[in-house]
Amino acid sequence: MSHPDISLEILRTGPFAVVEDLGRPGLAHLGVGESGAADRRAHRLANRLVANPDDWATVEVTFGGFAARVRGGDVDIAVTGADTDPTVNGVKFGTNSIHRVRDGQLIALGTPRAGLRSYLAVRGGICVPPVLGSRSYDVMSAIGPAPLRPGDRLPVGEHTDAYPELDQAPVAAIPGDVVELSAVPGPRDDWFVDPDALVHTDWVASDRSDRVGMRLVGRALQYRYPDRQLPSEGATRGAIQVPPNGLPVILGPDHPLTGGYPVVGVVVDDDVDRMAQVRPGQRVRLHWARPRTPVVAGARAGAGPGAPAW
Repeated sequence: MSHPDISLEILRTGPFAVVEDLGRPGLAHLGVGESGAADRRAHRLANRLVANPDDWATVEVTFGGFAARVRGGDVDIAVTGADTDPTVNGVKFGTNSIHRVRDGQLIALGTPRAGLRSYLAVRGGICVPPVLGSRSYDVMSAIGPAPLRPGDRLPVGEHTDAYPELDQAPVAAIPGDVVELSAVPGPRDDWFVDPDALVHTDWVASDRSDRVGMRLVGRALQYRYPDRQLPSEGATRGAIQVPPNGLPVILGPDHPLTGGYPVVGVVVDDDVDRMAQVRPGQRVRLHWARPRTPVVAGARAGAGPGAPAW
């Protein structure tokens, strides 16, 4: 339930700002993806700092430039993720800390020094109407509250006066110049001449990356049998698909539910949130989380190059 009076009036959104919670799991059979915050750890930390449950909605801000004015009463806020030097009425307050904002004051996020996405939590949560049980916006399907625009008003939810004692919350480091990601070998690594090229290449994040997937640029992987077709298979967050151009795409929170490109590996869940902070142009290195077992070409997909792919 929203507070009857308090809201955030959006003045600037930066390149992209959306409302996100932890998504809508369990609806894949209906053709609906999970979506949710791209950096789940930063989202949870922001909520924890203001004594919200983990799954309450926050504002996910991509590359700063966001501003909102508090209307109707005082609020407690926290900003986590990429450090944007957040301010209230021009006065800085610390990232990963709690701050009281008075009625009429302006919250602003600058351009982050490192990282890509920041999370603004308000005590009581962002209480826009849920869609299919979630307040998350899914870029792929356009399900959920629309991306924010200047003039939007975000209602703030109700909360009790009790403020539980906060235990220590770990703060994930923002990746530096080179982002290291661990992956397990994928179910279709035998579709490539040298699947280990994935971990022997210095990749660069493309400026065409978004919440659907992070596109990598580098030395292209070579298909073993370029003319073979793979029937669509289920897709998961962190899966490393390789389209015919040989340049991997690591699927993000708004990934399609199925895909026809072979999956050479899957980023481990502990590293999926780190992907959300990778900027375009930043270098990415992948490592096998466990040794990859070499397979005979076609052993998983059939007896040879002409065999069916299942």
